[in-house]
Amino acid sequence: MTKYWLMKSEPSCFSIDDLKNRPEQTEHWDGVRNYQARNFMRNDMSPGDRVFFYHSNCKPPGIIGVAEVASEAYPDHTAFDPTSDHPDSKSTPDNPRWFMVDVKYVEKFDDIIPLDELKKHPELENMPLLRKGNRLSIMPVDEHEWDYIMKTLR
Repeated sequence: MTKYWLMKSEPSCFSIDDLKNRPEQTEHWDGVRNYQARNFMRNDMSPGDRVFFYHSNCKPPGIIGVAEVASEAYPDHTAFDPTSDHPDSKSTPDNPRWFMVDVKYVEKFDDIIPLDELKKHPELENMPLLRKGNRLSIMPVDEHEWDYIMKTLR
């Protein structure tokens, strides 16, 4: 059964165009250092799940396209590397604390769907993205929300 997700990335760090330009249009989603977001990847994501690619910390932030989960979760090797952007000395290859999945590019929208636009639609009011205080970089999307965004806002 396909599940749906939203994954945030700052376009100055890794954009949907970066994903599109990777070999096989696939890249690992590393650097997640929040336990709840990690648990979504490690415990709940499966190959074939669909992902809204969300550009954050930019003007305007919003959904820019679609990717798909391309692997099961596996240890995030960047946590073991003290020179990486996201090291964690308590995470080791024998006892990994952090995990990642591979994501594959599917499509880039002609226009971003801005966060402000998403907030205008009562059909989306229960999306975790739109809840006050939710700053997770990975969150589930309900199938009805996915369908609404793809059919109405895209």
